[in-house]
Amino acid sequence: MKEEDLMLARSIVAESQEGSPGTSPVPLRRNRVQDILERRAQFRRTRSLNAPSPFQQFGPCGRIMKNPAMVMQIQDPASQRLTWYKPPLTVLVIKKVRDSTVMAPFVQLVEWLVQEKHMVVWVESAVLDDLSLQEDKKFQSIKEKLVTFKDGRDDLTDRIDFIVCLGGDGTLLYASLLFQQSVPPVMAFHLGSLGFLTPFQFDNFQEQVTNVLEGHAALTLRSRLRCVIYRKSERRKDSDCQQHQMNCSLSADSGVSMDSCGGLHSSSGKTSSRAPSTNILVLNEVVIDRGPSPYLSNIDLFLDGKYITSVQGDGLIVSTPTGSTAYAVAAGASMIHPSVPAIMVTPICPHSLSFRPIVVPAGVELKISVSPDSRNTSWVSFDGRNRQELFHGDSLRVTTSIYPVPSICAQDQISDWFDSLAECLHWNVRKKQKCLDELSDLTASGSEDTLDELERGSDSLLDS
Repeated sequence: MKEEDLMLARSIVAESQEGSPGTSPVPLRRNRVQDILERRAQFRRTRSLNAPSPFQQFGPCGRIMKNPAMVMQIQDPASQRLTWYKPPLTVLVIKKVRDSTVMAPFVQLVEWLVQEKHMVVWVESAVLDDLSLQEDKKFQSIKEKLVTFKDGRDDLTDRIDFIVCLGGDGTLLYASLLFQQSVPPVMAFHLGSLGFLTPFQFDNFQEQVTNVLEGHAALTLRSRLRCVIYRKSERRKDSDCQQHQMNCSLSADSGVSMDSCGGLHSSSGKTSSRAPSTNILVLNEVVIDRGPSPYLSNIDLFLDGKYITSVQGDGLIVSTPTGSTAYAVAAGASMIHPSVPAIMVTPICPHSLSFRPIVVPAGVELKISVSPDSRNTSWVSFDGRNRQELFHGDSLRVTTSIYPVPSICAQDQISDWFDSLAECLHWNVRKKQKCLDELSDLTASGSEDTLDELERGSDSLLDS
């Protein structure tokens, strides 16, 4: 038995041995304790795909079918606490680019991490090219101790233990872009304009970072979307190359051969010169729009292979709950807490009065393609980056990724989110209604007097 089960069993035994007054304690057998534990275990909160659920059995015969291909496990949000199974040694510091106000906090943080915490600090190599940093004497003394990387060239997977962002929400999106698989815990300081995803203030950063490094922090697991573009030309090229390779294998005994497709094929059947399909993880949203074309976009939407609808308008937004407060809310969507497992589908200026935003379960696969009879192509962008064109026959597949972004909370999941709604979006802010005491001068006057005054006023207007 687990330790918690053992403690529960001991409490059950203690309760049974106390008994009622005048009776002797009755010892519990091991089988009976096990029965009680199993009975109580049925009422514990289990983890499932859609939400914490107490039951997986329905009646005497029904139950949820076990699926080994489950996309991701959604944990009870209250139990999402950060813990380190070994002390973090490497930290990546991401700062807002082209912002002089972030320079002083950046130097202060990096110096403290190197000298006080004795951590290996990683920064982007482009940061060191800033002229203001080159003139900072304090930074020059620790510059040689920093480890640099270049975006798009160096792989940071399994090299970083901890991430600190200095700036606005874009710094967290950039951290998500750098780690296309598992993401280290991210601590984001608000030094930008909006700061919806950056809950920490920099005033007492030493105390706050120390608490996080000691494991005293709550986490928000922000789900991401895995987006894959399938090109029609690549599918045709794949089928032609496979057919040509089969023909060549009948007349050649060598393990490696060149074919007319321009690719080098090995005996395993893989092509080494062809670029792979676009595969990227996004934290906010993937946007499909009409681009510079004057025509309406015409996009077909499928859910788990089933045709749902066609989108005629300016485009479509597929967003995470984290992205529900970004572009999606500007297009009329609802705001969803980032712990809710869902995918949002929001049309952009649809040419239909009845096309409302919808929310679908996390884990489903959305297929988006340009309609065959569309007058123009479409354009797709991922968190505002990597914009590229979708041609007729191309398709975009979107589903929930198994790699979320663990965002560290300043307080807890609920407080941070609602504070951000109030501070950044001024959610439900309005002038308060006056109480009845303040309106006593209006309520003191009777309705008859008011009517008489109106009649006298109208008579005077007629006489004049």
